[in-house]
Amino acid sequence: QVQLVESGGGLVQAGGSLRLSCAASGRIFRVNVMGWYRQAPGKQRELVADITSGGSTNYAESVKGRFTISRDNAKNTVYLQMNSLKPEDTAVYYCSADLLPLRYWGKGTLVTVSS
Repeated sequence: QVQLVESGGGLVQAGGSLRLSCAASGRIFRVNVMGWYRQAPGKQRELVADITSGGSTNYAESVKGRFTISRDNAKNTVYLQMNSLKPEDTAVYYCSADLLPLRYWGKGTLVTVSS
């Protein structure tokens, strides 16, 4: 199993920045893809960005150029640097880790962007 703990959420004004962190523990040596998803009120959970153990990244179109995902394999931590935040980025952000055939989730951290 894999345990994930997110941190770094909070309240920020539009145009501001936040950095989310996700610390992983457990059978992490078998985890390839780690990612960030978000779920806004009344909406489905959606992919924000993901990253492989080799460093290949993938982003949702809505965050390209504003968000950056990175991974420190030595610290078993994945980060999401969020810049130029918009009110529509408001959501609970969840960290994920794929240990096939399962996907593990953190409990989430709330990001609120005020206009």
